[in-house]
Amino acid sequence: MKSDIVVVGGGASGLMAAYSAADSLVAGGSDAQVLVLEKMPRPARKIMISGKGRCNFTNVKEWNAFSSHVRANSGMLRPAYYNLTPDALIALFSSYGMKSVVERGDRAFPESHRASDVVDVLVRACTSKGVKIMCDSEVTAMDRKGEKFVLELASGEKCECRRLILATGGLSYPGTGSTGDGYGWASGFGHRITRTFPSLTALVPAGYKMIDSEQSDPALPHHIDRGAPLTELGQKLCGVHLKNIGMTLVIDGCIADEEFGDVDFTDGGLEGPLGFRFSRQAVKAMLNGGHVSLVLDLKAAVDAAELLERVRDIYSEIDADPRSLHLKEKEKCRILLGKLMPWELIPGFLAMNSEVFSTKKIRNRRIPVRVNLDVLSAALKNWRLPVEGYVGYERAVVTAGGVSADGIVPKSLESRLVPGLHICGELLDIDADTGGYNLHSAFATGALAGRTAAKSLL
Repeated sequence: MKSDIVVVGGGASGLMAAYSAADSLVAGGSDAQVLVLEKMPRPARKIMISGKGRCNFTNVKEWNAFSSHVRANSGMLRPAYYNLTPDALIALFSSYGMKSVVERGDRAFPESHRASDVVDVLVRACTSKGVKIMCDSEVTAMDRKGEKFVLELASGEKCECRRLILATGGLSYPGTGSTGDGYGWASGFGHRITRTFPSLTALVPAGYKMIDSEQSDPALPHHIDRGAPLTELGQKLCGVHLKNIGMTLVIDGCIADEEFGDVDFTDGGLEGPLGFRFSRQAVKAMLNGGHVSLVLDLKAAVDAAELLERVRDIYSEIDADPRSLHLKEKEKCRILLGKLMPWELIPGFLAMNSEVFSTKKIRNRRIPVRVNLDVLSAALKNWRLPVEGYVGYERAVVTAGGVSADGIVPKSLESRLVPGLHICGELLDIDADTGGYNLHSAFATGALAGRTAAKSLL
Protein backbone atom coordinates (compact mmCIF):
# COMPACT_ATOMS: atom_id res chain seq x y z
CA MET A 1 0.00 0.00 0.00
CA LYS A 2 1.03 3.56 -0.64
CA SER A 3 -0.45 6.84 0.50
CA ASP A 4 0.86 10.37 0.65
CA ILE A 5 -0.20 10.90 4.26
CA VAL A 6 -0.85 8.11 6.76
CA VAL A 7 -2.51 8.77 10.11
CA VAL A 8 -1.95 6.01 12.65
CA GLY A 9 -4.91 5.99 15.01
CA GLY A 10 -8.56 6.67 14.25
CA GLY A 11 -9.58 8.46 17.41
CA ALA A 12 -10.45 12.12 17.99
CA SER A 13 -7.08 13.55 17.00
CA GLY A 14 -6.48 11.03 14.22
CA LEU A 15 -9.79 11.56 12.44
CA MET A 16 -9.47 15.33 12.77
CA ALA A 17 -5.90 15.16 11.45
CA ALA A 18 -7.06 13.13 8.45
CA TYR A 19 -9.93 15.51 7.71
CA SER A 20 -7.76 18.61 8.07
CA ALA A 21 -5.05 17.15 5.83
CA ALA A 22 -7.50 16.09 3.13
CA ASP A 23 -9.35 19.40 3.29
CA SER A 24 -6.09 21.31 2.82
CA LEU A 25 -5.06 19.07 -0.08
CA VAL A 26 -8.41 19.51 -1.83
CA ALA A 27 -8.28 23.28 -1.30
CA GLY A 28 -4.76 23.31 -2.78
CA GLY A 29 -5.85 21.41 -5.86
CA SER A 30 -3.85 18.29 -4.99
CA ASP A 31 -4.97 14.71 -5.50
CA ALA A 32 -2.66 13.39 -2.78
CA GLN A 33 -4.23 10.65 -0.67
CA VAL A 34 -4.85 10.42 3.08
CA LEU A 35 -5.14 7.06 4.82
CA VAL A 36 -6.15 6.31 8.43
CA LEU A 37 -4.98 3.04 9.97
CA GLU A 38 -7.08 2.05 13.00
CA LYS A 39 -6.43 -1.21 14.82
CA MET A 40 -9.92 -1.51 16.34
CA PRO A 41 -12.98 -2.78 14.40
CA ARG A 42 -14.48 0.73 14.50
CA PRO A 43 -12.94 4.19 14.77
CA ALA A 44 -13.17 6.54 17.75
CA ARG A 45 -14.15 3.98 20.38
CA LYS A 46 -13.05 6.28 23.20
CA ILE A 47 -15.27 9.12 21.98
CA MET A 48 -18.24 6.73 22.22
CA ILE A 49 -17.81 6.40 26.00
CA SER A 50 -16.75 9.97 26.77
CA GLY A 51 -18.96 12.06 29.01
CA LYS A 52 -20.93 8.96 30.04
CA GLY A 53 -22.00 8.59 26.44
CA ARG A 54 -22.95 12.26 26.03
CA CYS A 55 -19.53 13.50 24.79
CA ASN A 56 -18.56 16.90 26.12
CA PHE A 57 -16.48 17.54 22.99
CA THR A 58 -15.18 21.05 23.71
CA ASN A 59 -15.27 23.99 26.08
CA VAL A 60 -16.07 27.38 24.58
CA LYS A 61 -13.86 29.47 26.85
CA GLU A 62 -11.47 31.99 25.32
CA TRP A 63 -7.80 31.02 25.39
CA ASN A 64 -6.79 32.77 28.63
CA ALA A 65 -9.54 31.00 30.58
CA PHE A 66 -9.17 27.75 28.62
CA SER A 67 -5.40 27.57 29.18
CA SER A 68 -5.81 27.91 32.95
CA HIS A 69 -7.32 24.40 32.84
CA VAL A 70 -4.37 22.91 30.91
CA ARG A 71 -2.04 21.18 33.36
CA ALA A 72 1.02 20.66 31.16
CA ASN A 73 2.60 22.51 28.23
CA SER A 74 -0.19 24.95 27.41
CA GLY A 75 2.36 26.82 25.28
CA MET A 76 2.60 23.86 22.91
CA LEU A 77 -1.21 23.78 22.66
CA ARG A 78 -1.70 27.50 21.99
CA PRO A 79 -1.07 27.53 18.20
CA ALA A 80 -3.34 24.51 17.76
CA TYR A 81 -6.10 26.18 19.78
CA TYR A 82 -6.03 29.26 17.57
CA ASN A 83 -5.88 27.11 14.45
CA LEU A 84 -9.14 25.44 15.56
CA THR A 85 -10.97 27.42 18.25
CA PRO A 86 -13.96 25.93 20.08
CA ASP A 87 -16.32 28.14 18.05
CA ALA A 88 -14.67 26.99 14.83
CA LEU A 89 -15.01 23.35 15.90
CA ILE A 90 -18.72 23.81 16.64
CA ALA A 91 -19.18 25.50 13.27
CA LEU A 92 -17.33 22.67 11.50
CA PHE A 93 -19.52 20.03 13.11
CA SER A 94 -22.60 22.08 12.28
CA SER A 95 -21.58 22.27 8.62
CA TYR A 96 -21.68 18.47 8.55
CA GLY A 97 -25.06 18.25 10.22
CA MET A 98 -24.38 18.06 13.97
CA LYS A 99 -25.97 20.76 16.12
CA SER A 100 -24.50 21.56 19.53
CA VAL A 101 -25.64 22.93 22.87
CA VAL A 102 -23.55 24.72 25.49
CA GLU A 103 -24.26 23.93 29.12
CA ARG A 104 -23.02 24.96 32.56
CA GLY A 105 -19.30 25.55 32.72
CA ASP A 106 -19.12 26.44 29.00
CA ARG A 107 -19.23 22.74 28.09
CA ALA A 108 -20.43 21.91 24.57
CA PHE A 109 -22.34 18.70 23.77
CA PRO A 110 -24.09 17.33 20.69
CA GLU A 111 -27.68 18.58 20.79
CA SER A 112 -28.79 14.93 20.87
CA HIS A 113 -26.46 14.20 23.81
CA ARG A 114 -25.29 11.12 21.91
CA ALA A 115 -21.53 10.60 21.62
CA SER A 116 -22.16 8.53 18.49
CA ASP A 117 -23.15 11.74 16.68
CA VAL A 118 -19.63 13.11 17.19
CA VAL A 119 -18.12 9.94 15.74
CA ASP A 120 -20.55 10.01 12.81
CA VAL A 121 -19.81 13.63 11.96
CA LEU A 122 -16.05 13.03 12.05
CA VAL A 123 -16.30 10.02 9.76
CA ARG A 124 -18.68 11.88 7.46
CA ALA A 125 -16.30 14.85 7.25
CA CYS A 126 -13.35 12.57 6.47
CA THR A 127 -15.06 10.56 3.75
CA SER A 128 -16.43 13.75 2.14
CA LYS A 129 -12.82 14.75 1.47
CA GLY A 130 -11.76 11.35 0.18
CA VAL A 131 -10.05 10.03 3.31
CA LYS A 132 -9.73 6.25 3.41
CA ILE A 133 -10.31 4.74 6.87
CA MET A 134 -9.02 1.18 7.32
CA CYS A 135 -10.13 -0.53 10.55
CA ASP A 136 -8.71 -3.80 11.90
CA SER A 137 -5.37 -2.52 10.61
CA GLU A 138 -2.91 -2.70 13.46
CA VAL A 139 0.51 -1.21 12.86
CA THR A 140 3.24 -3.32 14.43
CA ALA A 141 6.39 -1.53 13.30
CA MET A 142 7.52 1.62 11.52
CA ASP A 143 10.74 3.13 10.22
CA ARG A 144 11.98 5.93 8.03
CA LYS A 145 13.78 4.94 4.85
CA GLY A 146 15.10 7.82 2.82
CA GLU A 147 12.29 10.29 2.20
CA LYS A 148 9.54 7.82 3.09
CA PHE A 149 8.11 6.07 6.10
CA VAL A 150 7.52 2.33 5.95
CA LEU A 151 4.88 0.78 8.20
CA GLU A 152 4.34 -2.91 8.86
CA LEU A 153 0.86 -4.19 9.69
CA ALA A 154 -0.20 -7.20 11.73
CA SER A 155 -1.68 -8.62 8.53
CA GLY A 156 1.79 -8.79 7.01
CA GLU A 157 1.15 -5.91 4.63
CA LYS A 158 3.45 -2.93 4.35
CA CYS A 159 2.48 0.67 3.79
CA GLU A 160 4.60 3.56 2.53
CA CYS A 161 3.92 7.27 2.96
CA ARG A 162 5.62 10.61 2.57
CA ARG A 163 4.13 12.14 5.73
CA LEU A 164 3.29 10.25 8.92
CA ILE A 165 0.98 11.45 11.70
CA LEU A 166 1.02 9.57 15.01
CA ALA A 167 -2.36 9.86 16.75
CA THR A 168 -2.55 6.61 18.69
CA GLY A 169 -3.71 8.06 22.01
CA GLY A 170 -2.32 7.42 25.46
CA LEU A 171 -2.80 4.57 27.91
CA SER A 172 -6.22 5.36 29.37
CA TYR A 173 -9.13 3.03 28.65
CA PRO A 174 -7.00 0.36 26.94
CA GLY A 175 -10.18 -1.48 25.94
CA THR A 176 -10.74 1.25 23.35
CA GLY A 177 -7.36 0.55 21.74
CA SER A 178 -5.27 3.07 23.68
CA THR A 179 -2.42 0.81 24.73
CA GLY A 180 0.51 3.22 24.46
CA ASP A 181 1.92 1.94 21.14
CA GLY A 182 2.73 5.47 20.03
CA TYR A 183 5.12 6.10 22.90
CA GLY A 184 7.35 3.27 21.73
CA TRP A 185 7.32 4.48 18.13
CA ALA A 186 8.00 8.10 19.10
CA SER A 187 10.82 6.91 21.34
CA GLY A 188 12.19 4.84 18.46
CA PHE A 189 12.38 8.02 16.40
CA GLY A 190 14.42 9.62 19.18
CA HIS A 191 11.74 11.48 21.12
CA ARG A 192 11.90 11.75 24.88
CA ILE A 193 8.86 10.43 26.75
CA THR A 194 8.03 12.16 30.02
CA ARG A 195 6.71 9.86 32.72
CA THR A 196 3.12 8.86 32.08
CA PHE A 197 0.48 8.34 34.77
CA PRO A 198 -3.33 8.22 35.07
CA SER A 199 -5.16 11.53 35.42
CA LEU A 200 -8.83 12.41 35.90
CA THR A 201 -9.28 9.19 37.81
CA ALA A 202 -10.85 7.95 41.04
CA LEU A 203 -8.94 8.49 44.28
CA VAL A 204 -9.37 5.64 46.77
CA PRO A 205 -9.76 6.63 50.45
CA ALA A 206 -8.08 4.41 53.04
CA GLY A 207 -10.30 1.48 53.98
CA TYR A 208 -12.57 1.92 50.95
CA LYS A 209 -11.39 -1.14 48.96
CA MET A 210 -10.20 -4.66 49.72
CA ILE A 211 -6.65 -4.56 48.43
CA ASP A 212 -4.63 -7.57 47.29
CA SER A 213 -0.98 -6.62 47.82
CA GLU A 214 0.12 -9.39 45.45
CA GLN A 215 -1.58 -7.60 42.56
CA SER A 216 0.35 -4.36 43.06
CA ASP A 217 2.00 -2.88 39.99
CA PRO A 218 5.65 -1.79 40.53
CA ALA A 219 5.32 0.65 37.60
CA LEU A 220 2.35 2.35 39.27
CA PRO A 221 2.75 2.36 43.06
CA HIS A 222 -0.57 2.68 44.93
CA HIS A 223 -2.59 1.64 41.87
CA ILE A 224 -5.81 -0.04 43.02
CA ASP A 225 -7.77 -1.81 40.33
CA ARG A 226 -11.29 -0.50 39.89
CA GLY A 227 -12.58 -4.07 40.10
CA ALA A 228 -11.25 -4.53 43.65
CA PRO A 229 -14.23 -5.22 45.95
CA LEU A 230 -15.55 -2.56 48.29
CA THR A 231 -15.09 -2.87 52.04
CA GLU A 232 -17.99 -2.34 54.43
CA LEU A 233 -17.02 1.34 54.55
CA GLY A 234 -16.90 1.53 50.76
CA GLN A 235 -20.35 -0.02 50.52
CA LYS A 236 -21.72 2.59 52.93
CA LEU A 237 -20.32 5.48 50.90
CA CYS A 238 -20.69 4.18 47.33
CA GLY A 239 -23.44 5.97 45.45
CA VAL A 240 -23.40 9.14 47.55
CA HIS A 241 -23.37 12.40 45.58
CA LEU A 242 -22.41 15.62 47.36
CA LYS A 243 -23.09 19.05 45.90
CA ASN A 244 -21.55 22.42 46.70
CA ILE A 245 -18.96 21.27 49.20
CA GLY A 246 -15.42 22.43 49.76
CA MET A 247 -12.47 20.10 49.28
CA THR A 248 -8.82 20.55 50.13
CA LEU A 249 -5.95 18.47 48.79
CA VAL A 250 -3.21 17.93 51.37
CA ILE A 251 0.16 16.53 50.29
CA ASP A 252 2.75 15.71 52.95
CA GLY A 253 0.92 17.88 55.45
CA CYS A 254 0.76 20.96 53.20
CA ILE A 255 -2.27 22.35 51.39
CA ALA A 256 -1.77 21.78 47.67
CA ASP A 257 -5.16 22.90 46.33
CA GLU A 258 -8.62 24.01 47.46
CA GLU A 259 -11.83 23.97 45.43
CA PHE A 260 -15.61 24.19 45.78
CA GLY A 261 -17.98 21.92 43.86
CA ASP A 262 -19.39 18.40 43.58
CA VAL A 263 -18.07 14.99 44.62
CA ASP A 264 -19.21 11.43 43.87
CA PHE A 265 -18.42 8.28 45.85
CA THR A 266 -18.44 5.44 43.29
CA ASP A 267 -17.38 1.82 43.01
CA GLY A 268 -13.96 3.18 42.08
CA GLY A 269 -13.52 5.64 44.92
CA LEU A 270 -13.92 9.38 45.11
CA GLU A 271 -14.72 10.96 41.74
CA GLY A 272 -16.86 13.80 40.40
CA PRO A 273 -15.55 17.20 39.29
CA LEU A 274 -13.53 17.85 42.45
CA GLY A 275 -12.12 14.33 42.73
CA PHE A 276 -11.02 14.36 39.09
CA ARG A 277 -9.56 17.85 39.36
CA PHE A 278 -7.36 16.85 42.31
CA SER A 279 -6.42 13.43 40.95
CA ARG A 280 -3.52 14.60 38.79
CA GLN A 281 -1.61 16.19 41.68
CA ALA A 282 -2.59 13.39 44.04
CA VAL A 283 -1.45 10.57 41.75
CA LYS A 284 1.80 12.34 40.91
CA ALA A 285 2.50 12.88 44.61
CA MET A 286 1.86 9.21 45.44
CA LEU A 287 4.12 8.08 42.59
CA ASN A 288 6.84 10.22 44.16
CA GLY A 289 6.32 8.71 47.61
CA GLY A 290 4.14 11.46 49.04
CA HIS A 291 1.28 11.12 51.53
CA VAL A 292 -2.06 12.42 50.32
CA SER A 293 -5.27 13.32 52.12
CA LEU A 294 -8.54 14.95 51.11
CA VAL A 295 -10.40 17.18 53.54
CA LEU A 296 -14.12 17.68 52.93
CA ASP A 297 -16.00 20.72 54.14
CA LEU A 298 -19.64 19.66 54.01
CA LYS A 299 -20.81 23.11 55.07
CA ALA A 300 -18.55 25.38 53.06
CA ALA A 301 -21.03 28.28 53.02
CA VAL A 302 -21.08 28.53 56.85
CA ASP A 303 -18.18 29.42 59.12
CA ALA A 304 -17.24 27.12 61.99
CA ALA A 305 -18.69 29.24 64.79
CA GLU A 306 -22.02 29.74 63.03
CA LEU A 307 -22.24 26.02 62.21
CA LEU A 308 -21.59 25.01 65.82
CA GLU A 309 -24.36 27.31 67.03
CA ARG A 310 -26.71 25.87 64.42
CA VAL A 311 -25.83 22.29 65.39
CA ARG A 312 -26.47 23.02 69.06
CA ASP A 313 -29.83 24.63 68.29
CA ILE A 314 -30.99 21.71 66.14
CA TYR A 315 -29.90 19.17 68.74
CA SER A 316 -31.69 21.07 71.51
CA GLU A 317 -34.90 20.94 69.47
CA ILE A 318 -34.49 17.18 68.92
CA ASP A 319 -33.66 16.55 72.57
CA ALA A 320 -36.69 18.54 73.74
CA ASP A 321 -39.08 16.78 71.37
CA PRO A 322 -41.28 14.31 73.33
CA ARG A 323 -40.77 11.77 70.56
CA SER A 324 -37.08 11.65 71.48
CA LEU A 325 -37.72 10.59 75.08
CA HIS A 326 -36.78 6.95 74.57
CA LEU A 327 -34.31 7.40 71.71
CA LYS A 328 -30.67 6.39 72.11
CA GLU A 329 -27.90 8.87 71.43
CA LYS A 330 -27.05 7.32 68.06
CA GLU A 331 -30.65 7.69 66.96
CA LYS A 332 -30.74 11.34 68.02
CA CYS A 333 -27.46 11.87 66.20
CA ARG A 334 -28.86 10.39 62.99
CA ILE A 335 -31.86 12.73 63.19
CA LEU A 336 -29.47 15.64 63.70
CA LEU A 337 -27.27 14.61 60.77
CA GLY A 338 -30.35 14.07 58.60
CA LYS A 339 -30.95 17.82 58.86
CA LEU A 340 -27.34 18.57 57.87
CA MET A 341 -26.47 16.10 55.11
CA PRO A 342 -28.02 13.58 52.70
CA TRP A 343 -29.44 10.58 54.60
CA GLU A 344 -27.40 8.15 52.51
CA LEU A 345 -24.14 9.77 53.69
CA ILE A 346 -24.83 9.30 57.41
CA PRO A 347 -23.65 5.65 57.78
CA GLY A 348 -20.33 6.32 56.07
CA PHE A 349 -19.80 9.62 57.85
CA LEU A 350 -20.38 8.07 61.28
CA ALA A 351 -18.17 5.08 60.41
CA MET A 352 -15.27 7.46 59.76
CA ASN A 353 -16.06 9.88 62.58
CA SER A 354 -16.90 7.62 65.53
CA GLU A 355 -15.25 10.13 67.90
CA VAL A 356 -18.42 12.26 67.73
CA PHE A 357 -19.71 10.01 70.53
CA SER A 358 -18.39 9.93 74.07
CA THR A 359 -18.75 6.41 75.42
CA LYS A 360 -18.69 4.36 78.60
CA LYS A 361 -17.73 0.75 79.06
CA ILE A 362 -20.45 -1.70 80.08
CA ARG A 363 -19.64 -5.41 80.21
CA ASN A 364 -16.58 -4.95 77.98
CA ARG A 365 -18.60 -3.00 75.39
CA ARG A 366 -18.25 0.68 74.55
CA ILE A 367 -21.72 2.25 74.67
CA PRO A 368 -22.36 5.75 73.20
CA VAL A 369 -23.67 7.96 75.98
CA ARG A 370 -23.51 11.46 74.50
CA VAL A 371 -23.09 13.22 71.18
CA ASN A 372 -20.11 15.56 71.31
CA LEU A 373 -21.55 18.44 69.32
CA ASP A 374 -18.24 20.30 69.15
CA VAL A 375 -16.51 17.30 67.60
CA LEU A 376 -19.43 16.63 65.24
CA SER A 377 -19.51 20.25 64.07
CA ALA A 378 -15.74 20.22 63.50
CA ALA A 379 -16.02 16.97 61.51
CA LEU A 380 -18.62 18.54 59.21
CA LYS A 381 -16.11 21.27 58.38
CA ASN A 382 -12.98 19.16 58.45
CA TRP A 383 -13.68 15.55 57.41
CA ARG A 384 -10.29 14.09 56.59
CA LEU A 385 -9.99 11.15 54.17
CA PRO A 386 -6.47 9.72 53.86
CA VAL A 387 -5.94 8.54 50.28
CA GLU A 388 -4.64 5.00 49.90
CA GLY A 389 -4.38 4.84 46.12
CA TYR A 390 -6.02 5.54 42.78
CA VAL A 391 -7.71 3.76 39.89
CA GLY A 392 -5.28 3.22 37.01
CA TYR A 393 -5.46 3.48 33.25
CA GLU A 394 -8.32 0.99 33.12
CA ARG A 395 -10.75 3.82 33.93
CA ALA A 396 -8.66 7.02 33.91
CA VAL A 397 -10.12 9.63 31.57
CA VAL A 398 -6.75 10.82 30.29
CA THR A 399 -3.03 10.04 30.39
CA ALA A 400 -0.71 12.66 31.86
CA GLY A 401 2.82 12.83 30.48
CA GLY A 402 3.85 11.66 27.03
CA VAL A 403 5.96 12.86 24.12
CA SER A 404 8.05 15.73 25.44
CA ALA A 405 7.38 19.24 24.14
CA ASP A 406 11.08 19.84 23.54
CA GLY A 407 11.05 17.59 20.47
CA ILE A 408 7.97 19.14 18.81
CA VAL A 409 7.50 22.38 16.85
CA PRO A 410 4.35 23.95 18.36
CA LYS A 411 3.31 25.82 15.20
CA SER A 412 3.24 22.64 13.11
CA LEU A 413 3.41 19.75 15.62
CA GLU A 414 6.16 18.36 13.41
CA SER A 415 9.03 16.48 14.96
CA ARG A 416 12.24 18.46 15.40
CA LEU A 417 14.10 15.18 14.97
CA VAL A 418 12.39 13.49 12.03
CA PRO A 419 11.15 15.66 9.14
CA GLY A 420 7.71 14.65 7.93
CA LEU A 421 6.67 13.12 11.25
CA HIS A 422 3.83 14.84 13.12
CA ILE A 423 2.52 13.91 16.57
CA CYS A 424 -0.84 14.95 18.03
CA GLY A 425 -3.52 14.18 20.60
CA GLU A 426 -3.07 12.37 23.88
CA LEU A 427 0.37 11.14 22.82
CA LEU A 428 1.69 14.62 23.53
CA ASP A 429 2.63 15.72 27.03
CA ILE A 430 -0.54 17.81 27.28
CA ASP A 431 -3.42 17.11 29.65
CA ALA A 432 -6.16 19.20 31.17
CA ASP A 433 -9.08 19.27 33.59
CA THR A 434 -12.37 17.58 32.90
CA GLY A 435 -14.92 19.73 31.08
CA GLY A 436 -14.20 19.36 27.36
CA TYR A 437 -10.62 20.62 27.51
CA ASN A 438 -8.93 17.32 26.69
CA LEU A 439 -11.13 16.46 23.72
CA HIS A 440 -10.72 19.92 22.28
CA SER A 441 -6.96 19.59 22.70
CA ALA A 442 -7.12 16.33 20.72
CA PHE A 443 -9.21 17.89 17.95
CA ALA A 444 -7.09 21.05 17.80
CA THR A 445 -3.70 19.31 17.73
CA GLY A 446 -5.01 16.83 15.17
CA ALA A 447 -6.27 19.64 12.95
CA LEU A 448 -2.95 21.50 13.09
CA ALA A 449 -0.88 18.37 12.47
CA GLY A 450 -3.03 17.42 9.49
CA ARG A 451 -3.04 20.88 7.94
CA THR A 452 0.73 21.42 8.21
CA ALA A 453 1.49 17.89 6.97
CA ALA A 454 -0.66 18.54 3.89
CA LYS A 455 0.78 21.99 3.22
CA SER A 456 4.28 20.53 3.10
CA LEU A 457 3.15 18.50 0.07
CA LEU A 458 1.59 21.39 -1.84
